[in-house]
Amino acid sequence: MMLRQLALMRRELWEHRAIYVVPVVVAVLMTLSSLTGQVSISHIEHLDAGIIGLQNLPTNARAAALTVMMIGLTTPFLIAMWVLTIFYTLDSLFAERKDRSILFWRSIPVTDFETVLSKLLTAVIVIPLITFAFIVGTQLLVLITTSVWVNVRGGSPWNMIWTAMPFVDNWTATLTLVVALPLWLSPFVGWFMFVSAFTKRSPLLIAAMPIVLLPMLEKLFFGTSLMAEAFFVRSIKMPLIANLDNMELLFQEGEDFAKLADAELSLTSLMDFGGFLAHPQLWLGFVVCGLFIGAAVYVRRYRDES
Repeated sequence: MMLRQLALMRRELWEHRAIYVVPVVVAVLMTLSSLTGQVSISHIEHLDAGIIGLQNLPTNARAAALTVMMIGLTTPFLIAMWVLTIFYTLDSLFAERKDRSILFWRSIPVTDFETVLSKLLTAVIVIPLITFAFIVGTQLLVLITTSVWVNVRGGSPWNMIWTAMPFVDNWTATLTLVVALPLWLSPFVGWFMFVSAFTKRSPLLIAAMPIVLLPMLEKLFFGTSLMAEAFFVRSIKMPLIANLDNMELLFQEGEDFAKLADAELSLTSLMDFGGFLAHPQLWLGFVVCGLFIGAAVYVRRYRDES
Protein backbone atom coordinates (compact mmCIF):
# COMPACT_ATOMS: atom_id res chain seq x y z
CA MET A 1 0.00 0.00 0.00
CA MET A 2 2.88 2.35 0.77
CA LEU A 3 4.27 2.07 -2.77
CA ARG A 4 0.80 2.65 -4.24
CA GLN A 5 0.40 5.76 -2.09
CA LEU A 6 3.72 7.14 -3.30
CA ALA A 7 2.70 6.48 -6.90
CA LEU A 8 -0.68 8.14 -6.36
CA MET A 9 0.94 11.19 -4.76
CA ARG A 10 3.31 11.46 -7.72
CA ARG A 11 0.21 11.45 -9.89
CA GLU A 12 -1.10 14.42 -7.91
CA LEU A 13 2.10 16.33 -8.59
CA TRP A 14 1.80 15.57 -12.31
CA GLU A 15 -1.84 16.60 -12.53
CA HIS A 16 -1.70 19.64 -10.23
CA ARG A 17 1.33 21.65 -11.27
CA ALA A 18 0.21 24.55 -9.06
CA ILE A 19 1.56 22.57 -6.10
CA TYR A 20 5.08 23.62 -7.08
CA VAL A 21 4.35 26.53 -9.43
CA VAL A 22 2.77 28.65 -6.67
CA PRO A 23 5.82 28.39 -4.33
CA VAL A 24 8.09 29.19 -7.28
CA VAL A 25 6.10 32.37 -8.01
CA VAL A 26 6.16 33.43 -4.35
CA ALA A 27 9.90 32.71 -4.15
CA VAL A 28 10.59 34.86 -7.22
CA LEU A 29 8.44 37.71 -5.90
CA MET A 30 10.06 37.68 -2.46
CA THR A 31 13.57 37.58 -3.93
CA LEU A 32 12.79 40.46 -6.29
CA SER A 33 11.23 42.41 -3.41
CA SER A 34 14.40 41.94 -1.39
CA LEU A 35 16.59 43.11 -4.26
CA THR A 36 14.31 46.10 -4.85
CA GLY A 37 14.50 47.02 -1.19
CA GLN A 38 18.28 46.87 -1.20
CA VAL A 39 18.46 49.14 -4.24
CA SER A 40 15.87 51.59 -2.88
CA ILE A 41 17.72 52.21 0.41
CA SER A 42 21.17 52.46 -1.16
CA HIS A 43 20.81 56.24 -1.51
CA ILE A 44 20.14 56.81 2.21
CA GLU A 45 22.68 59.16 3.79
CA HIS A 46 25.12 57.58 6.26
CA LEU A 47 23.93 54.11 5.27
CA ASP A 48 27.47 52.72 5.37
CA ALA A 49 27.92 53.96 8.93
CA GLY A 50 24.62 52.35 9.86
CA ILE A 51 25.79 49.01 8.48
CA ILE A 52 28.97 49.26 10.55
CA GLY A 53 26.85 50.00 13.60
CA LEU A 54 24.59 47.02 12.95
CA GLN A 55 27.46 44.58 12.63
CA ASN A 56 28.86 45.82 15.95
CA LEU A 57 25.65 44.90 17.76
CA PRO A 58 25.71 41.83 20.03
CA THR A 59 25.14 38.49 18.33
CA ASN A 60 21.72 38.03 19.92
CA ALA A 61 20.57 41.42 18.57
CA ARG A 62 21.72 40.59 15.04
CA ALA A 63 20.05 37.18 15.33
CA ALA A 64 16.79 38.83 16.40
CA ALA A 65 16.89 41.29 13.49
CA LEU A 66 17.62 38.50 11.00
CA THR A 67 14.82 36.39 12.46
CA VAL A 68 12.34 39.23 11.94
CA MET A 69 13.51 39.48 8.33
CA MET A 70 13.02 35.72 7.87
CA ILE A 71 9.51 35.97 9.33
CA GLY A 72 8.72 38.59 6.71
CA LEU A 73 9.94 36.23 3.98
CA THR A 74 8.05 33.24 5.38
CA THR A 75 4.62 34.80 5.91
CA PRO A 76 3.67 35.11 2.20
CA PHE A 77 4.57 31.43 1.71
CA LEU A 78 2.23 30.41 4.54
CA ILE A 79 -0.63 32.45 3.11
CA ALA A 80 -0.01 31.07 -0.38
CA MET A 81 0.23 27.53 1.01
CA TRP A 82 -3.20 27.73 2.63
CA VAL A 83 -4.81 29.30 -0.44
CA LEU A 84 -3.20 26.59 -2.58
CA THR A 85 -4.47 23.90 -0.20
CA ILE A 86 -8.02 25.25 -0.44
CA PHE A 87 -8.07 25.25 -4.22
CA TYR A 88 -6.27 21.92 -4.49
CA THR A 89 -8.69 20.12 -2.18
CA LEU A 90 -11.70 21.68 -3.90
CA ASP A 91 -10.37 20.54 -7.28
CA SER A 92 -8.90 17.18 -6.27
CA LEU A 93 -12.05 15.06 -6.72
CA PHE A 94 -14.06 17.51 -8.81
CA ALA A 95 -11.61 17.71 -11.73
CA GLU A 96 -11.44 13.95 -12.32
CA ARG A 97 -15.22 13.87 -12.70
CA LYS A 98 -15.29 16.99 -14.84
CA ASP A 99 -12.82 15.62 -17.40
CA ARG A 100 -14.09 12.06 -16.79
CA SER A 101 -10.59 10.76 -16.10
CA ILE A 102 -12.15 9.02 -13.09
CA LEU A 103 -13.31 6.28 -15.51
CA PHE A 104 -9.69 5.54 -16.39
CA TRP A 105 -8.48 5.57 -12.79
CA ARG A 106 -11.30 3.22 -11.78
CA SER A 107 -9.97 0.70 -14.30
CA ILE A 108 -6.73 0.54 -12.30
CA PRO A 109 -6.63 -1.81 -9.27
CA VAL A 110 -6.61 1.01 -6.71
CA THR A 111 -9.43 1.45 -4.22
CA ASP A 112 -11.40 4.65 -3.73
CA PHE A 113 -10.05 4.88 -0.20
CA GLU A 114 -6.46 4.78 -1.42
CA THR A 115 -7.16 7.45 -4.03
CA VAL A 116 -8.85 9.83 -1.58
CA LEU A 117 -6.18 9.15 1.04
CA SER A 118 -3.42 10.07 -1.43
CA LYS A 119 -5.13 13.39 -2.09
CA LEU A 120 -5.50 14.04 1.63
CA LEU A 121 -1.82 13.23 2.25
CA THR A 122 -0.86 15.52 -0.61
CA ALA A 123 -2.81 18.36 1.01
CA VAL A 124 -1.51 17.92 4.57
CA ILE A 125 2.03 16.61 3.96
CA VAL A 126 3.31 17.08 0.41
CA ILE A 127 2.21 20.72 -0.06
CA PRO A 128 3.66 21.80 3.34
CA LEU A 129 6.98 20.03 2.71
CA ILE A 130 7.33 21.56 -0.76
CA THR A 131 6.48 24.96 0.72
CA PHE A 132 9.12 24.49 3.42
CA ALA A 133 11.75 23.59 0.82
CA PHE A 134 11.03 26.79 -1.11
CA ILE A 135 11.06 28.84 2.10
CA VAL A 136 14.54 27.56 2.94
CA GLY A 137 15.77 28.10 -0.62
CA THR A 138 14.37 31.64 -0.75
CA GLN A 139 15.83 32.57 2.62
CA LEU A 140 19.28 31.34 1.58
CA LEU A 141 19.06 33.19 -1.74
CA VAL A 142 18.00 36.42 -0.02
CA LEU A 143 20.81 36.04 2.53
CA ILE A 144 23.32 35.56 -0.29
CA THR A 145 22.12 38.63 -2.19
CA THR A 146 22.06 40.62 1.05
CA SER A 147 25.61 39.49 1.78
CA VAL A 148 26.76 40.78 -1.61
CA TRP A 149 24.99 44.09 -0.97
CA VAL A 150 26.50 44.42 2.53
CA ASN A 151 29.95 43.63 1.16
CA VAL A 152 29.59 46.32 -1.53
CA ARG A 153 28.59 48.82 1.17
CA GLY A 154 31.78 48.06 3.11
CA GLY A 155 30.35 45.71 5.73
CA SER A 156 31.32 42.18 6.70
CA PRO A 157 28.62 39.69 5.63
CA TRP A 158 30.23 36.88 7.61
CA ASN A 159 30.19 38.87 10.84
CA MET A 160 26.89 40.65 10.26
CA ILE A 161 24.80 37.79 8.85
CA TRP A 162 26.20 34.28 8.70
CA THR A 163 27.66 33.99 12.22
CA ALA A 164 24.48 35.44 13.76
CA MET A 165 21.72 33.76 11.75
CA PRO A 166 19.95 31.10 13.91
CA PHE A 167 19.35 28.67 11.04
CA VAL A 168 18.41 25.62 13.14
CA ASP A 169 16.00 27.52 15.38
CA ASN A 170 14.29 29.31 12.48
CA TRP A 171 13.98 26.28 10.23
CA THR A 172 12.79 24.01 13.04
CA ALA A 173 10.07 26.50 13.94
CA THR A 174 9.14 27.04 10.29
CA LEU A 175 8.90 23.31 9.54
CA THR A 176 6.78 22.82 12.65
CA LEU A 177 4.44 25.63 11.62
CA VAL A 178 3.97 24.56 7.99
CA VAL A 179 3.20 20.99 9.09
CA ALA A 180 0.98 21.99 12.03
CA LEU A 181 -1.14 24.49 10.07
CA PRO A 182 -2.94 21.99 7.78
CA LEU A 183 -3.32 19.58 10.72
CA TRP A 184 -5.03 22.26 12.81
CA LEU A 185 -7.22 23.21 9.85
CA SER A 186 -7.91 19.57 8.90
CA PRO A 187 -11.72 19.92 9.35
CA PHE A 188 -11.71 22.46 6.51
CA VAL A 189 -9.51 20.17 4.41
CA GLY A 190 -11.96 17.32 4.91
CA TRP A 191 -14.95 19.54 4.16
CA PHE A 192 -13.40 20.87 0.95
CA MET A 193 -12.61 17.35 -0.26
CA PHE A 194 -16.15 16.19 0.53
CA VAL A 195 -17.56 19.11 -1.46
CA SER A 196 -15.17 18.27 -4.28
CA ALA A 197 -16.49 14.71 -4.31
CA PHE A 198 -20.19 15.48 -4.69
CA THR A 199 -20.67 18.91 -6.27
CA LYS A 200 -21.41 19.17 -9.99
CA ARG A 201 -20.26 22.77 -10.38
CA SER A 202 -18.73 25.73 -8.51
CA PRO A 203 -17.07 23.82 -5.63
CA LEU A 204 -15.68 27.04 -4.12
CA LEU A 205 -19.15 28.58 -3.90
CA ILE A 206 -20.73 25.41 -2.48
CA ALA A 207 -17.97 25.05 0.11
CA ALA A 208 -18.05 28.70 1.18
CA MET A 209 -21.81 29.08 1.56
CA PRO A 210 -22.23 27.06 4.80
CA ILE A 211 -19.10 28.65 6.31
CA VAL A 212 -20.51 32.13 5.68
CA LEU A 213 -24.27 31.58 6.09
CA LEU A 214 -24.51 29.23 9.08
CA PRO A 215 -22.84 31.63 11.58
CA MET A 216 -25.08 34.44 10.32
CA LEU A 217 -28.24 32.35 10.71
CA GLU A 218 -27.17 31.14 14.16
CA LYS A 219 -26.58 34.72 15.31
CA LEU A 220 -29.89 35.86 13.80
CA PHE A 221 -32.13 33.13 15.24
CA PHE A 222 -30.34 32.03 18.42
CA GLY A 223 -28.10 34.98 19.29
CA THR A 224 -25.07 32.74 19.77
CA SER A 225 -21.70 32.60 17.99
CA LEU A 226 -20.63 28.97 18.38
CA MET A 227 -20.29 28.36 14.65
CA ALA A 228 -18.49 31.65 14.08
CA GLU A 229 -15.96 30.64 16.73
CA ALA A 230 -15.65 27.15 15.27
CA PHE A 231 -15.08 28.46 11.75
CA PHE A 232 -13.24 31.76 12.09
CA VAL A 233 -11.52 31.66 15.47
CA ARG A 234 -10.07 28.26 14.63
CA SER A 235 -8.72 29.69 11.38
CA ILE A 236 -6.62 32.36 13.08
CA LYS A 237 -5.99 31.03 16.60
CA MET A 238 -3.71 28.01 16.66
CA PRO A 239 -2.53 26.91 20.13
CA LEU A 240 0.96 26.14 18.81
CA ILE A 241 2.05 29.75 19.43
CA ALA A 242 2.54 30.15 23.18
CA ASN A 243 3.97 33.60 23.92
CA LEU A 244 4.41 36.60 21.64
CA ASP A 245 5.67 39.11 24.22
CA ASN A 246 9.28 39.00 23.05
CA MET A 247 8.33 39.25 19.40
CA GLU A 248 6.07 42.25 19.99
CA LEU A 249 9.03 44.21 21.32
CA LEU A 250 10.72 43.91 17.95
CA PHE A 251 7.79 45.43 16.05
CA GLN A 252 7.16 48.44 18.28
CA GLU A 253 7.39 51.84 16.64
CA GLY A 254 10.46 53.88 17.39
CA GLU A 255 12.66 50.84 17.72
CA ASP A 256 16.31 51.74 18.23
CA PHE A 257 19.68 50.08 18.69
CA ALA A 258 19.23 50.00 22.46
CA LYS A 259 16.13 47.84 22.15
CA LEU A 260 17.84 45.56 19.66
CA ALA A 261 20.84 45.19 21.95
CA ASP A 262 18.59 43.68 24.62
CA ALA A 263 16.52 41.62 22.18
CA GLU A 264 16.23 37.87 22.65
CA LEU A 265 14.16 36.02 20.09
CA SER A 266 13.90 32.28 19.60
CA LEU A 267 11.02 31.09 17.46
CA THR A 268 11.02 27.60 18.92
CA SER A 269 10.72 29.07 22.43
CA LEU A 270 7.49 30.77 21.31
CA MET A 271 5.95 27.40 20.45
CA ASP A 272 4.14 25.07 22.80
CA PHE A 273 4.59 21.71 21.08
CA GLY A 274 3.15 19.64 23.91
CA GLY A 275 0.16 21.92 24.37
CA PHE A 276 -0.60 21.78 20.65
CA LEU A 277 -0.46 17.98 20.44
CA ALA A 278 -2.53 17.62 23.63
CA HIS A 279 -5.15 20.18 22.64
CA PRO A 280 -8.58 18.48 22.45
CA GLN A 281 -9.66 20.64 19.50
CA LEU A 282 -6.81 19.24 17.43
CA TRP A 283 -8.06 15.68 17.91
CA LEU A 284 -11.68 16.71 17.53
CA GLY A 285 -10.65 18.28 14.23
CA PHE A 286 -9.11 14.98 13.15
CA VAL A 287 -12.40 13.24 13.89
CA VAL A 288 -14.39 15.78 11.87
CA CYS A 289 -11.89 15.54 9.02
CA GLY A 290 -12.12 11.73 9.12
CA LEU A 291 -15.90 11.85 8.87
CA PHE A 292 -15.75 14.14 5.83
CA ILE A 293 -13.07 11.99 4.20
CA GLY A 294 -15.16 8.88 4.81
CA ALA A 295 -18.12 10.61 3.19
CA ALA A 296 -15.93 11.62 0.23
CA VAL A 297 -14.82 8.00 -0.23
CA TYR A 298 -18.43 6.82 -0.09
CA VAL A 299 -19.60 9.39 -2.66
CA ARG A 300 -16.71 8.62 -5.00
CA ARG A 301 -17.35 4.88 -4.74
CA TYR A 302 -21.07 4.89 -5.41
CA ARG A 303 -21.52 7.90 -7.66
CA ASP A 304 -22.35 6.83 -11.22
CA GLU A 305 -20.04 8.59 -13.69
CA SER A 306 -20.84 6.41 -16.70
